[in-house]
Amino acid sequence: MKNSSTVCLFAEDTVCALCTAPGGALAILRISGPDALKTGNAVWRGRSVLFRGNARKMLLGKLYSDDPASPGEPCLAVFMPGPKSYTGEDTVELHCHGGAFAPKRLLETVLASGIRLAEPGEFTKRAFLNGKMDLTQAEAVADLIAAKSESAVHLAEKQLSGRIGNNIRQARETLIHLLSEVESRMDFPEEELDWMSPSELTAGLQTLGGSFRKMLQSAEHGVLLRDGLRVVIAGRPNAGKSSLLNSLLGFERAIVTEIPGTTRDTLAEFVSLRGIPVMLTDTAGLREEAGDPIEQLGIRRSRDSMRTAQFIFWVLDASTPETAADSAEHLKNHLPLPADAIVVWNKTELDTSPQVLPALPGLSGVRVSALKGDGLDALLDLFAERVWKGSDVSESECEVSARHAALLEDALSSVERAVPEIEAESWELAAACMRGALAALGSITGEEVSPDMLDEIFSRFCIGK
Repeated sequence: MKNSSTVCLFAEDTVCALCTAPGGALAILRISGPDALKTGNAVWRGRSVLFRGNARKMLLGKLYSDDPASPGEPCLAVFMPGPKSYTGEDTVELHCHGGAFAPKRLLETVLASGIRLAEPGEFTKRAFLNGKMDLTQAEAVADLIAAKSESAVHLAEKQLSGRIGNNIRQARETLIHLLSEVESRMDFPEEELDWMSPSELTAGLQTLGGSFRKMLQSAEHGVLLRDGLRVVIAGRPNAGKSSLLNSLLGFERAIVTEIPGTTRDTLAEFVSLRGIPVMLTDTAGLREEAGDPIEQLGIRRSRDSMRTAQFIFWVLDASTPETAADSAEHLKNHLPLPADAIVVWNKTELDTSPQVLPALPGLSGVRVSALKGDGLDALLDLFAERVWKGSDVSESECEVSARHAALLEDALSSVERAVPEIEAESWELAAACMRGALAALGSITGEEVSPDMLDEIFSRFCIGK
């Protein structure tokens, strides 16, 4: 359903933006609004003008140029009449060569026709305001663009399909039905109507509360899959931290030498580990006496990274019994506690006579050879087990975001407060609590949301989406 009070803001407004990143082989520019067709025909020339008779057909033509010496750049154009378009408005897309200059010239030509540049996320915002999607689906568009792993993409696709929105709307419909029962008792207190009993009303609210709790259980997984995890590789110099980074990334990101202290600064890369998006950071080796001011600065940055890390791979040298014992002692003195960490016993390829490694109470450990890649599967399996804490990520139909979780908490709290009021037959207080829950649920799907909240959500989008 359209939000008519907001759609009118765009009624006479036509916008455009490039929808593709610079540097690709092709560039797509989208024009949306009441003057989209007029603008498209003003900047593009083909065998026929764009009109409803050739809507949704890709037509070859050229960009208009007022320079008689210019033959015009080849360009494809397609007209998509509203409401059957992404934004729900008349839309024209122009497809030209990519690179740096051609898309820039196309955008300048379209803007010169008198329309304005779209704001970040404005196309998706218009789609939401015109009833093409609810707010959870609109947020999923941004999640899909920002996804850093296959799991994050899958999560965004589930949300984009409307799973969260459908669940919330069903809960809202149930709550509206229960609220109508409560309000009818307020409106007709002297009548003997076929009302639901207080026990039936409270049972309905408790069932709703259970569904809210189930959705809230998925919030931690949802935040993790959307935002990723900060993982730091730490340990003494020459323990093989950079070799481990390279092995986990699958390419040579860090310089590796036998000289201790080669890594002087932090190196960070995004990677997907067992489907978990991770910002993996290699750090300078930690030791008590640094050789020079640059290494000292690197060590300070290593400690800063460890303090903000959500997980630590602490690399220890297992090449000989002596180095293993020394490494274990160093870990006990430097690993920040409490820390969510895995001990990585590295350089096992140098251990010709495998020894019993020193005991490290309370810490999980795994033997690897970062140089050869041995033991990495065991490390990643242990990492995934520790992150998910033994739970099955596939159990949830769709993981809610942090914003959804906060509003679900409000809805749950309001429903729980309504139960004792109904038991006491305090109908006005019960109704007030239930209306609060309705408002929280409506804010999730966008049925009840302030303009400021919409601006805050869509400001996180990039231009062209």
